Amino acid sequence: MQAVSLSFFRFSKPIERLWALVMMGAARPMIRRVPGIKFWKLCGSGTGEGFTPIPNTAVYAILTTWESDVIAHQQIMTSKLWRLYRKKAIEDWTVFLSPTSTRGQWSGQLPFIVKKSQNPGPLAVLTRATIKPRVALKFWSRVPDISKMIGSDANVIFKIGIGEVPLLHQVTFSIWPDAKSMTKFARDANGPHQHAINAVRQGNWFREELYTRFVVTGDLGTWGGQSPLRNWISAV
Repeated sequence: MQAVSLSFFRFSKPIERLWALVMMGAARPMIRRVPGIKFWKLCGSGTGEGFTPIPNTAVYAILTTWESDVIAHQQIMTSKLWRLYRKKAIEDWTVFLSPTSTRGQWSGQLPFIVKKSQNPGPLAVLTRATIKPRVALKFWSRVPDISKMIGSDANVIFKIGIGEVPLLHQVTFSIWPDAKSMTKFARDANGPHQHAINAVRQGNWFREELYTRFVVTGDLGTWGGQSPLRNWISAV
């Protein structure tokens, strides 16, 4: 059964932040050789709530899919690449996920294999899009309102914006207590999120897009000094 991991790393000193930036390219040969790894992406992040085009030079992420949950945990803990990132970072957190629904593609691929789950745990949502350059400014002009709205939503457990290429490749990742609270945010007819979706559809702003839901199955490490899931699931 496929397992998905999303690891976040926070860097403090300028030299360590520069190292993390360089690793966006330099880590590619290393990650390809990690046993059991399938689809992977190295990502930077945005400032504020994360959903902005301004890079946050302190936070980077690694998204990966694995042959199994056992392999995912083993490699996250022992592989040279993750150990190297943890050594440089002042804090790291990995969340483990199981896809329950998906549509669209990422870099021309179908990265996630869906398995229905009865797990009552938190729900995670990942959206990814390649934005057409001619409409990038229009798209990002809508994002601050969405960022403000999601940041003030008491239901969201965790949220961040990441991406492979600033301005043109964007990924949003959020964790919610359940499908009801997530759907209420996403489908608010008068909210900025729905207005942005309508503009995207009418203007055909994306070259490629992906939408995936996951069940959260566990985590490792801390973010902000504690696990964001401390009140929801037992840490692995």
